[in-house]
Amino acid sequence: MQHHTQVFKALSDATRLRIVLLLLKHGELCVCDIMTSLVIPQSTVSRHLSILRNAGFVEGERRGAWMYYQVITEDTIQTRLLHTVREYGSSWPEVRTDSRRLGEYLKTKETSSCEQPWQS
Repeated sequence: MQHHTQVFKALSDATRLRIVLLLLKHGELCVCDIMTSLVIPQSTVSRHLSILRNAGFVEGERRGAWMYYQVITEDTIQTRLLHTVREYGSSWPEVRTDSRRLGEYLKTKETSSCEQPWQS
């Protein structure tokens, strides 16, 4: 029961919902991408990603100095919950703004700012 409580608590925060919606829409992202999109500090992003990781929603991979995260796609209660989050959250104004901001950032992002996932 405690694990299920942890799963639901992980989605009870607006910032974590915004992060998972970004990952669902854009796929794998570097912490710096999420920071730029949500306009929040690295420490805040890392704390929220840690909670999402511990609850089984995301997984991370270190590449040099950078951490990349993506949504776990195995068929679990977490993926079923994220399907519902995507269905209802995609139209939220904050989420549309985050996604637009990320898209603009990725167009101008210097490849030296962090290793690009498609260049590994």
